[in-house]
Amino acid sequence: MDIKTTVFEAVKEALIKAEMAVPEDLCGYFETPADTKNGDIALPCFRLAKTLRAAPPVIAAKIKENLTLPAGIEKAEAVGGYLNFFAGADIYSQMLEGIGKDFGKTDIGKGKRLVIDFSSPNIAKRFHLGHLGTTVIGNAVRNIYKFCGYDTVAINYLGDWGTQNGKQIVAYKKWSSRERLESEGIKELERIYVLFGKEAEKDPSLNDQARAAFRELESGNKEYLEIWQLFKDISLREYTQTYKRLGIEFDVWDGESLYTDKMPAIVQELRDKDLLKIDDGASIVDLSEWNMPPALILKRDGSTLYPTRDIAAANYRFNTYNFDVCAYVTSAGQSLHFAQWFKVTEMMGREWAKGLVHVPYGTMSFGGEKLASRTGNIILLNDVFDEAVAKAKAIIEEKNANLTDKDGVSEAVGIGAVIFGALSNSRIKDTDFTWEGALSFEGNTGPYVQYTYARAASVLRKTEGDEGEDGAYAPNEDEINLIKQLYAFPERVKAACADNEPSYVARFMLDTCSAFNKFYHNCSILRESGATRRFRIKLTAATKQILGDCLDMLGMRRTEEI
Repeated sequence: MDIKTTVFEAVKEALIKAEMAVPEDLCGYFETPADTKNGDIALPCFRLAKTLRAAPPVIAAKIKENLTLPAGIEKAEAVGGYLNFFAGADIYSQMLEGIGKDFGKTDIGKGKRLVIDFSSPNIAKRFHLGHLGTTVIGNAVRNIYKFCGYDTVAINYLGDWGTQNGKQIVAYKKWSSRERLESEGIKELERIYVLFGKEAEKDPSLNDQARAAFRELESGNKEYLEIWQLFKDISLREYTQTYKRLGIEFDVWDGESLYTDKMPAIVQELRDKDLLKIDDGASIVDLSEWNMPPALILKRDGSTLYPTRDIAAANYRFNTYNFDVCAYVTSAGQSLHFAQWFKVTEMMGREWAKGLVHVPYGTMSFGGEKLASRTGNIILLNDVFDEAVAKAKAIIEEKNANLTDKDGVSEAVGIGAVIFGALSNSRIKDTDFTWEGALSFEGNTGPYVQYTYARAASVLRKTEGDEGEDGAYAPNEDEINLIKQLYAFPERVKAACADNEPSYVARFMLDTCSAFNKFYHNCSILRESGATRRFRIKLTAATKQILGDCLDMLGMRRTEEI
């Protein structure tokens, strides 16, 4: 039971009684007033004005005149163009009873499948802060869809095929060796990649050598394929450890190389459908009709490009997974690229192209400078994790030295701080990384959320076996406000799924923590008995359950103790 549903049904009946049209989306018109003096829920009648051909105040008064107040609603007031409803305390007791273990879950994804491509690092490079956005946003989006009933397939689409691999092969053959590579691992691969960039500025012919090396790789050169596979194996060993720290698992690991033999058919189909044009020796698809630059499909030398591979990959994924939504979590700087090849796929007549979605996020910089592995301007992700975990452990040592599993809790809180920091603001927002901001344990942060979850868990441990007694109870203002906040959960999750926006969940968590901590400080739990004790324990359990679901969605670990 919830107030919105109760009031919606009553208003619908009033409109029918008044012989006024009922909009199909009437339920979505209701809103929660910012000030409780304007009621617990309100119907702005402005959206009804055009349909009903009457002024909003007239509509509000007419609905009230024909309204039968439902159980739990004490009064309704027509104020200006609003119809405000005031609930009695009893309805909140009933609402608390309605928060079961599946509260907030919906069936909007029932029978549907999401394929989501995220993280997707280029091989031969360690994880740095630039990889954080796609990795944690993608994981959160996948978890939110799953919570909403979707079957999900998480794909790590490795950047393992392109001119950069030619650069790495040339650099390896000039300045490294297998022995050094096996000794130093991915650090050596990074060293020679940065060195290549510096040397190519002095000797541009190195770039020609790199392009030639990649053509050899595409042609199946055995020596080059063995070197490339060595690079990939070393990279995957490194990546697996980072994903383990983040608690992220993928259903599928593939890479651009998987689609090498699938691209010729795509190119031929574009030719057969007369979509491919020759421009200065390169093969393109003209997109001027949609005010976009042409999509480059083949270079002048006949080698493939990102659009070619992405179209082939999407085609393969639909044939393999029969997706309803195929989402790509990459930086906003790639938005044009995705718009172009999405359009080409649509032009090819692929009905499933409507399910292709780009989930862009803002850039990450450090001290105002863009992070780039080519120049060596990087901050390694594991270094950030280590700093955050060390800081978390120092605080735990100071505040709760007797905590069991201090190392495990420090890892959960430290990494949770970094994840929450990346997800708490709109994903499209650019971020200038600072150590102070990322590792802050004060204010609206991940540790604050995990600490609040642990506080609720502590209350439930202490009251286990003595949950009070059944009986009538009229909740006070702090309890009502917390219940109202918890009932915002289903709508926030649905909105997060619709907009691919994890920050909605993060902000909901902060609001919930604020409401719970106010309740916790103002309302005794352990010293109470009877119906009061039982009600407050149930409210604490409901809060813990919903915060736990939110932590799971964002990819943060539940902390039963801190």
